[in-house]
Amino acid sequence: MFGEEALFKFGADAPVFYPDEGKTFFSHNEQLYKPVNLTQLPAGNLATLPAVVATAAGPRVAIAEADVESYPGLWLRATGGLALAAAFPPYPLEEKAVRDRDVQVTRAADYIAVTTGTRAYPWRIIGVAATDAELITNSLVYLLQRPSELTDTSWIKPGKVAWDWWNDRNLAGVSFKPGVNTETYKFFVDFAARTGLEYIILDEGWYKTGNLLQVTPGLDMPALLAYAREKKVGVILWAVWKTLANQLEPALAQFQAWGIKGVKVDFMQRDDQPVIDFYHRVARELAKRKMLVDFHGGQRPALMTRTWPNIISTEGVKGMEHLKWSNVSDPEHNVTLPFTRMFLGPMDYTPGAMLNATRAQFKPVFKQPMSLGTRAHQVAMYVVFESPLQMLADSPTNYMREAETTDFLRRIPTVWDETRVLDGRIGDYVVVARRSGGDWFVGAMTDWTPRELEIDLASILPPPNPRVTWQMASFADGADADRVPTSYQRASAAVTPGARIKVKLAAGGGWAARISPAWKIQRDGAVGGKPVAP
Repeated sequence: MFGEEALFKFGADAPVFYPDEGKTFFSHNEQLYKPVNLTQLPAGNLATLPAVVATAAGPRVAIAEADVESYPGLWLRATGGLALAAAFPPYPLEEKAVRDRDVQVTRAADYIAVTTGTRAYPWRIIGVAATDAELITNSLVYLLQRPSELTDTSWIKPGKVAWDWWNDRNLAGVSFKPGVNTETYKFFVDFAARTGLEYIILDEGWYKTGNLLQVTPGLDMPALLAYAREKKVGVILWAVWKTLANQLEPALAQFQAWGIKGVKVDFMQRDDQPVIDFYHRVARELAKRKMLVDFHGGQRPALMTRTWPNIISTEGVKGMEHLKWSNVSDPEHNVTLPFTRMFLGPMDYTPGAMLNATRAQFKPVFKQPMSLGTRAHQVAMYVVFESPLQMLADSPTNYMREAETTDFLRRIPTVWDETRVLDGRIGDYVVVARRSGGDWFVGAMTDWTPRELEIDLASILPPPNPRVTWQMASFADGADADRVPTSYQRASAAVTPGARIKVKLAAGGGWAARISPAWKIQRDGAVGGKPVAP
């Protein structure tokens, strides 16, 4: 197929949250969603998805796609006027790898796909929302994907994962030298088992560059995996996409023999037809072996999670990793993502920083990273951000030191029965309530503006019942969190279904709560803090 034409034209100039990629299709899809008027976008500049237009008439319009298979991904191109045009990466004819990753196209065809034409083509989606909040619960992208290829999904286990890369395996007070070695990962396993986490990830460094079949010296993989099985903790392995593509059959045979639960695949950075085919191939082959996949280095797999439910999470988002070298993933960005990138599906932002900083305090430190905004802002992400495989990105010893925070985090589910957006304005603040069984979890986040928000419990709890009393365990910004962002307050209070709760958020702040039948909170020992008046 030589090309496809699509033009999304608006009647008047309006701000568009446009993830600008410049002139290149080669990208991790990790851009800021900054509002720029349609007519002010540099003509020819590309964007990944979705672009969200705040129309002059009021509704928000999200441009996206779904059900992409054996076809390149849709991009957008600014026209300099009131329209955004469709653009597609051409079919690659020659490519060149820099190191084991960064496989760039050096010669491309004058067509975008090789196809017979007697097939289904991807959906082009225009999601219209009357309010910003409706963007979060709009499920068009998921509903328009091809139904599941898997008949048995009972083996797919969502959960939380202790991750080694962001914290650079910094372990304090241990009797061994932390690094890519057996002792370090046994420590991660112990932490996961004690905390109730389902998985650990072995990220970059566990295998010799370019060869998934050669484990790095100092790491006894069979011994580690036997230890993890004993502790009932699953192990997920990181891999560069091209190395995995080149060694797919022998690598997966080895992973299966080891008992690996999933693979985190990274550095694709392309959306051309062969890479889209790679996503489907990997998801299919891993599903045959009952393995999960978490795709990083691209956002298109977020459009495939219905077809392949073992795609447990996806990246393609400017997440917390960027704080290791920049200050861009800040609270304003964080309260933009639920209305933009999350429109596509789950996003692996990798939250959970225990070292929290104001703008004045913040420094990007690659080996000992910190976050922008408050501790409660980080905790609220576990409710607001959708990811069935949710990371705890900081060091196990930091979580062990911050036991109260860790106790609150570990009780937040990663999959939900129901979601309601209670309030929100793109780029300013967001309040999301999610139900798991009979428990409601609420997360609120703000940008750099302090706010007082009101949460109406009648919007989530059933009508009053004299036989049921409700208890709320909350995690809030401390009174001095605007200058000491690690400051927080845990509290417990009896609440009634018709109550209205006032929540104060510091600059860059947050608030999270679990609202459950009182007997459940007391049984779980999850009250925390001192009881407060209802």
